[in-house]
Amino acid sequence: MSLREPLQGATLARTTHQNQNHGEAFTLSDWALLVATALMWGGTFFLTDLALDGLHPLAIAWLRVAFGFVALSFFKKARQPLPRQEWPSIALLGLVWMVIPFLLFPVAQQWIASSLAGMINGASPLFTAAIAAIWYRRAPKGLQLAGLLAGFAGIVSIYLPSLGNAHATALGAGLVLLATASFGIAYNLAGPLQSRNGALPVIWRAQLFSLVVLAPFAIVGMPASTFTWANISASVLLGTFSTGFAFACFTIFVGRVGPSRGSVTIYFVPAIAIALGVVFRNESVAWTALGGMALVLVGAYLTSRREGPRRDAP
Repeated sequence: MSLREPLQGATLARTTHQNQNHGEAFTLSDWALLVATALMWGGTFFLTDLALDGLHPLAIAWLRVAFGFVALSFFKKARQPLPRQEWPSIALLGLVWMVIPFLLFPVAQQWIASSLAGMINGASPLFTAAIAAIWYRRAPKGLQLAGLLAGFAGIVSIYLPSLGNAHATALGAGLVLLATASFGIAYNLAGPLQSRNGALPVIWRAQLFSLVVLAPFAIVGMPASTFTWANISASVLLGTFSTGFAFACFTIFVGRVGPSRGSVTIYFVPAIAIALGVVFRNESVAWTALGGMALVLVGAYLTSRREGPRRDAP
């Protein structure tokens, strides 16, 4: 099976994808999905730090997908049958959204500081917009483009104070950039798949595929790990919420507002991570980071506005 089939499927779904109200202003439900996803993803860094206290990064990558898969398995809707022709696209979604990034980030952070990795990852909405322009021939413009750029400027401002001590190599930065581009592909795949099949069945199967692909890496990482109640509890929370429920909520959100606009959720992640660090670890916050958070809010607001005048239905 070539990658051409799922990519063609995404392109053929362009008409259905664009016919949704992706140009409308965010509703209260849209904002609720954005905030819920950002809160769960914002805790990823905090939970990963706890899990790394004894667990190998490759073991964490497999465990978070495993616990996410188990959590979604309790929902009957997740197990409903899907057309066979959707399987290649779902497998590709699992590959570019989970397998590739979950492996590349821990490897890349051997040569690149986490602050710089986070800043590069903040470019994923821009990658998403660029890929959407190619696939769906619909590039963001006006307020939405301004919102994407303002949000990325906010990401740079948030991470700027910690970049002074950052170390990096071209290889590490390249791997993070590849993972970020992989996210951009995933976000554009998730929307049409959710529109046709619902979020839970798609994410549940994508995680099942990822579990199988990541299994050999888990075999390497598990023997090199020391298990404690603390790191196992962190892995359960990381998998259940940051990987299971968060991925499902984000897929619903992208299906409602479109991949480019939905990806602004990423801009909120470092702000929430910083807030958790202040509350639970008494970390300090630089003024530039506070300014960056304000830019993120402005960017999200601009992106959430209606794209052009309202069109009456025929």
